[in-house]
Amino acid sequence: MAVRDCGAVVYCAGSVRGRAPKDFAAANVEGVRAMLDAIESAGHQPPLLLISSLAASRPALSDYAGSKHEAERLLRSRRALPWSILRPPAVYGPGDREMLALWKMARRGLLVRTGPAEQRLSLLHVDDLTAAVLAWLAAAEQCRHKTYAIDDGRPGGYDWTAIGDAIHGGRYRTLAVPRPLLTLTARLNLLSSHVLGYRPMITPGKVRELLQQDWLGGDNAAFTAATGWRPEVDLKTGIQSLFDTTRKSSR
Repeated sequence: MAVRDCGAVVYCAGSVRGRAPKDFAAANVEGVRAMLDAIESAGHQPPLLLISSLAASRPALSDYAGSKHEAERLLRSRRALPWSILRPPAVYGPGDREMLALWKMARRGLLVRTGPAEQRLSLLHVDDLTAAVLAWLAAAEQCRHKTYAIDDGRPGGYDWTAIGDAIHGGRYRTLAVPRPLLTLTARLNLLSSHVLGYRPMITPGKVRELLQQDWLGGDNAAFTAATGWRPEVDLKTGIQSLFDTTRKSSR
């Protein structure tokens, strides 16, 4: 078995695109179930860290959120196993393909706002998430059966003005996408995905996620106390490094 000689297991597989619950379940639920079964049947029980999502706290919003919630439920039903859960907010950085297009538009001076004007969002750079995983590896027992919502440490998250300032740093225009347009786009995308056979990103469920008043992590205090981890990359620094990396890779 793959886990028989492992010192620890980090489950970070996941699906963010789909038009039905089954599209998310394979990686987000059944993969977790299979890993739990494998650990239970192994000769020892290495600690398991599940990389979940803030969306798991609002399972009724979307099939994606429901799948993340169900994965967490599976862990909590296995009290004999030494598991922990991390709930990061939106993660960005090198390799990101979902948010990069919006970042590029903002960099050129047009910030496309997909949520309410007063919306507040927590964010986390991928380097800080990686550091959090490494910190957990060194302190897995202290984190046993705990769930941590972590972010980059900015109190109250970012509003859209702060996001625009961090990305562009100067004057820019904001384009607010009307809710009816988002809804129509999601419905058309869902319909065409059935016809063309692809897994869509923008669906009615995703629109409900986008329109939430806030997506905020915790204050990191509990996870820091258990592991010593502290985020180091703020949004302005993270965005600059993202574009530096993107330019280098395109050469």
